[in-house]
Amino acid sequence: MSSTDSQLDKATWRRALLQQRQSLPADIWQQKSTQLCSHLQSSSLFAQSQTILAYFSFRQEPDLSLLFSDDHRWGFPRCAGTSLSWHLWKSGEALETGSYGLIEPKADSSILQPAEVDLILVPAVACDQQGYRLGYGGGFYDRLFSSPEWASKPTLGIVFEFAYLPQLPVDTWDQKLQGVCTEVGIKMMR
Repeated sequence: MSSTDSQLDKATWRRALLQQRQSLPADIWQQKSTQLCSHLQSSSLFAQSQTILAYFSFRQEPDLSLLFSDDHRWGFPRCAGTSLSWHLWKSGEALETGSYGLIEPKADSSILQPAEVDLILVPAVACDQQGYRLGYGGGFYDRLFSSPEWASKPTLGIVFEFAYLPQLPVDTWDQKLQGVCTEVGIKMMR
């Protein structure tokens, strides 16, 4: 399969899965999000992590806000050009709408360095059983995870179970995640 064919397949998967996710009734979305958060909270990987990178839910991504307590340090992305920077955020601090309509910490918030980070909770449209993720097509996370200072960080893709698939189309630049968390539980890759 050529890269162009893979991109077409990814676009088709992306459209179908986003439509399915956005059609979830609000109560079901919140119930699944709560179950997913419960699995994260009970995992040793989460419990042992001091600084965790996450995201603010967008387009009915699983809502992780139940996790955002002062028990951990939290970092959230800001998009700048073709890269992400990670900014420290504490519950109650002001947020702003940034690139692509995403909610982000203020630009003057402290930037987290890779050495400070213990775990990355990665938003995705879908993940597969090999650890590959289907994102939104910008390549932000693949570029991040391909850099040496980020490559060794534990990564968990965050999706609802219907978006945890046997196999996704993969390109040479796609980076594997170390695990996937859904409302059913956490699956670590071998």
